Amino acid sequence: MKPAKPDTLKTNSETGPELADFSTSPRMLLIALIAVVVATGGVAAGVALLKLIRLATNIAYFGQFNLADRPLSASPLGLWAVLVPVAGALVIGLMARYGSEKIRGHGIPEAIEAILLGRSRMDVRVAVLKPLSSAVVIGTGGPFGAEGPIIMTGGAIGSLIAQLLPVSDTERKTLLVAGAAAGMTTVFGTPIAAIMLAVELLLFEWSPRSFIPVAVAAIVAAVERTALHMPTPLFPFAGEVQVSALALGSWVMIGVLAGLLSGLLTQMVYACEDAFLKLPIHWMWWPMLGGLVVGLGGLIAPNALGVGYDNITQMPQGHMLVSAAAPLLVVKAVIWSVALGSGTSGGVLAPLLIMGGAMGTLLGGYMPWGSPGFWALLAMAAVMGGTMRSPLTATFFAVELTGNTHMLLPLIAACGTAHAVTVLLMRRSILTEKVARRGHHIVREYRIDPFALTRVQAMMTTAVETVPMDLTVHGAARLLTHPATRHPSFPVVDAAGRVLGVLDPPAVLRWRRAGTHRSTTVGALLAGVKPVLAYPGEYLDSLADRLSTLNVAHLPVVARQGRRLVGYVGWKDLMRMRAQSQAAEQQRTAFFALGRRGGEVVAARK
Repeated sequence: MKPAKPDTLKTNSETGPELADFSTSPRMLLIALIAVVVATGGVAAGVALLKLIRLATNIAYFGQFNLADRPLSASPLGLWAVLVPVAGALVIGLMARYGSEKIRGHGIPEAIEAILLGRSRMDVRVAVLKPLSSAVVIGTGGPFGAEGPIIMTGGAIGSLIAQLLPVSDTERKTLLVAGAAAGMTTVFGTPIAAIMLAVELLLFEWSPRSFIPVAVAAIVAAVERTALHMPTPLFPFAGEVQVSALALGSWVMIGVLAGLLSGLLTQMVYACEDAFLKLPIHWMWWPMLGGLVVGLGGLIAPNALGVGYDNITQMPQGHMLVSAAAPLLVVKAVIWSVALGSGTSGGVLAPLLIMGGAMGTLLGGYMPWGSPGFWALLAMAAVMGGTMRSPLTATFFAVELTGNTHMLLPLIAACGTAHAVTVLLMRRSILTEKVARRGHHIVREYRIDPFALTRVQAMMTTAVETVPMDLTVHGAARLLTHPATRHPSFPVVDAAGRVLGVLDPPAVLRWRRAGTHRSTTVGALLAGVKPVLAYPGEYLDSLADRLSTLNVAHLPVVARQGRRLVGYVGWKDLMRMRAQSQAAEQQRTAFFALGRRGGEVVAARK
């Protein structure tokens, strides 16, 4: 058999039904309407979490039952404040052991795991216990952010609502991510960054059926938080940006250093986790040990405790001194790594911003001129983008947090560089490493499926051996068992070349078991049976689905008009397509050589 040469399609009828750029349906609008409800639930959860953090802080450090916004440094506890994170960690250990173990960690890996491995189903206990546990941890001085817990909580709300409705797994995933995006928007007022987070980290696809409901949820959450008079932007920055070759080199340098810091932080977290795994005590007690380290770190750098939004506010304004940035960076990195490695509950985003900002503040004196806080802001976003491997999310996040669109160019330069450094140095991010340690591999690359671009006519075999319809059952058995027979199946055709079906060993066995007389013709047995066929203009992805559904190895390829045989296609041809795709990735070919012959550029020849 020789492979066919691809032909140019003359008519659209060859392609099969309803081919389009995207696969979606009007049902997407229904899911978008449900996403509005999910967004409202995410907003409520986000507001509740922020209030719970304030309440827990006031109870733990001030002995007061109110929602006043007080800095931890104003606590009257003195040295006794060291024990506050320990007490909070004890509560978390008890909640995780007797409530739900899924509240441990920073939330986003758990959401990813639910999406990819759990059919996007999350437990109601997670929706309740995750914000409570995070409020306790952060309120008792834990060096975490609220974004990871609220992403998981919002996702749990979306998942729970979806589980009450007759929806598919894909639609349930969309509603889970919509809730996560709504929660993040509520806390930070960053709807675009929330949408990008969904695209880069959670959806694992790019299609209108998922993007539009998630965008609706983020937009609704942004409108609702505005109605609640929540501030936007959270951390205003009005600095100027100067564009030059020197500036570009400096942005890239910040990105390189941020990427290295991202790798170091990731290694620190999981080194601490490995150390806790070796302890001869139950994991319920690990957060207490992490809480003790947090409390001791608070004695050295009190501003390293808690969410630390005041630090993020100071850095872009240029109000943080270098003398304060150095201990903040070191202490925050240590206590955050140890506490997160101990398995407590808390997010990574705000700590990454603080540590990146501290690094930028330290480097600002060695960089070219920039507005006060410029380098701190740039490093904030770059460390976030490098550690989470979400450069677009980090870029838009910084722009929305500051309200300064002039920062887009340096931000994407720094975040893109940090991303390049981390993907070259590390196999996984701080988020996916957690999932990998549970025995699951995640691929975050979005690629075009070559099966969705290649038509059957490009891979089918045109020189097809057929059998006539007047062949008897006895003759068919002899043909299939003859040593000279090279193929396991053959199309059955009539005198006009129209396909009646396929002759293969299972068919002969069925006929013999049914008591069919050996002189009965194959054509008579196939009469009235609708054959399963392939068409030259259809794409290999639909063909692969049909082959797997029918559990067959080959299909005849026929013209749509007249059902005349034009080729044969099977799994072997699909594998050949895959081999070609791999070769396109690996083989390097120069189409033009730069050498000269007789003063002319010579094209490269194979």
